[in-house]
Amino acid sequence: MNLPQPKARTPAGGPVAEPVMRVTLAVNGRDVSHEVPPRTHLGDFLREEVRLTGTHLGCEHGVCGACTVLLDGQPVRSCITFAVACEGREITTVEGYDSDPVMQRLRPAFTKHHALQCGFCTPGMLATARDIVLRLPQADEARVRVELSGNLCRCTGYMGIVGAVLEVLDTLRREPVDEVEALRQAAREGKAAPPAQPLTAPALGRFEAAVDPAGPSRAAVPSGADGPAAAASVPAGGKGSRIDGQFDLPFSARQVWEFMVDLPAVASCLPGASVDSQEGDRVKGRIAIRFGPMSAAFNGTALLERDDVALSAVLHGTGQDSLSQSRATGDVGYRLESLSPETTRVHVDLLYSLQGPLAQFSRSGLVRDFVRRMIADFGRNVTRRMQGAESGVPPQPASLSPVRMLFGVLWDRIRRLLGGR
Repeated sequence: MNLPQPKARTPAGGPVAEPVMRVTLAVNGRDVSHEVPPRTHLGDFLREEVRLTGTHLGCEHGVCGACTVLLDGQPVRSCITFAVACEGREITTVEGYDSDPVMQRLRPAFTKHHALQCGFCTPGMLATARDIVLRLPQADEARVRVELSGNLCRCTGYMGIVGAVLEVLDTLRREPVDEVEALRQAAREGKAAPPAQPLTAPALGRFEAAVDPAGPSRAAVPSGADGPAAAASVPAGGKGSRIDGQFDLPFSARQVWEFMVDLPAVASCLPGASVDSQEGDRVKGRIAIRFGPMSAAFNGTALLERDDVALSAVLHGTGQDSLSQSRATGDVGYRLESLSPETTRVHVDLLYSLQGPLAQFSRSGLVRDFVRRMIADFGRNVTRRMQGAESGVPPQPASLSPVRMLFGVLWDRIRRLLGGR
């Protein structure tokens, strides 16, 4: 490749000549040519000379991935790539994806899964996500996470981003698209992607917020599934942090079921939870949590889907913390198993996700142990309340000692490290 030779350019009002080179690139299907110092990085060239500011510069050390663009169809860090090294090559930025068949599927998926908040990392995330879809058509969640690890996001907690990429991969596996397959074949052969359409200025549409009238996402029981386990299971395809647990109650399955579908009674056994109003199987309420330095109070709604025959249910909830504006969604599935006429085991399957500043806490192993301990304490609270109802003694409100529970979790971990002694 013949690179342009530098020449001197004398800045106005100064005696020092600054060497410059003329760089010609095909950017989003349009040839652009500018004289720049040879030390100019591609990201600065695109932003300052071509005026395409959709490419964001973050760390400028090639670490955060926000500046990722496509160079001949391959993702590169534009903040550490010299513009002169790209002479005569094809560059695609976030402004040039309109005709790309992969991006036509990724962008609505990002919107659907709330995979962007401040949007700073989004152009780079999209470029990397496109590469995953083309290069790794069989990627699972673990592989997608590894591939995205070079792109940093400080808002979303990554759950929505991973979910969007997985949805596109799954859709293309079930319904292959000829245009996408052609891009995959070109990538396998090491060929440049087909050139983008010439850059045009699309008409700006009006943004309209949409609200799902069905409320929180509902987990349907697969058709043909039978048995209590199938009815109570939180959907296997759901994305988030999953925790399961169980506890035994000294009551018949029918007695426990009557209690577990009484949502205000259940809330009274969950520390920090309260029900403000109820309409059928839908409730509005509040749940406050505290874990070390983290505290939040989520206001939201929940809908109970129940199977009175199988003695199983799924509670779908969504809420938002008024202070941090973090958003939480979760499905709590529970199923009753009769161990004896007077003993019932309650199986709990919790799937939850956090978006926003609190998302960083949701994947901690310590938090998972904390939640499992809360499930056990919830079982004890249910036992006390049901025993109090039988004896006529007014039940005591549920209480939680975060300090006692935290030390209990730490002690359990120490015992496991010592082999259970």
